Amino acid sequence: MAFEFAIVLTGSIATGKSTAAKFFETNGFTIIDADKIAHKILDEQHLEIKAHFGNDCVKEKKVNRKILGGIVFNDKKERLFLESLLHPLIFDEIKQLSHEEDMVKKPYFIDIPLFFEKEHYPIKRHLVVYTPKDKQIERLIKRDGYTVEDAMIRIDTQVNIEEKRKRATYVIDNSGDLHQLIHECQKVKEEILGDFR
Repeated sequence: MAFEFAIVLTGSIATGKSTAAKFFETNGFTIIDADKIAHKILDEQHLEIKAHFGNDCVKEKKVNRKILGGIVFNDKKERLFLESLLHPLIFDEIKQLSHEEDMVKKPYFIDIPLFFEKEHYPIKRHLVVYTPKDKQIERLIKRDGYTVEDAMIRIDTQVNIEEKRKRATYVIDNSGDLHQLIHECQKVKEEILGDFR
């Protein structure tokens, strides 16, 4: 049965989810990365993307995610179209990989950035990497060169991080430095291993 030993790894944009994922991978956990799967499937659907969004979005069978992102983050209808195209294909692939992992009978993570937004996956345990909104904005400006307005647009398309924190099974607080993040990851790792004994 798929998803039996799965834990969703989620958060919001610029909360430090990728760093937490690297910690768990280094510590022997399998990570099924929904974003990597989505990028692969996005490129596989390049003809559909080109037909719907225009030639500028595709070059040499690769989707330009920055141009496409500029369209879908500013137009809900276009975002919903893209999601309806991609999400069923992404779900099928993740479900298949999950089924394989469940046969090992050990906890593993499925990294799903928009888990709480879409609620497509019947997974009972969730790990949220938490950062307050003001730190998300600060990190997006520093990391990606966004303006405050652009950072807010991206953050506001997601469920509020405080709400995600309330709904989580496990929480990693990444409001401090890297040392604190590693300490939080270690603590949650022990908790997870205890829960699956």
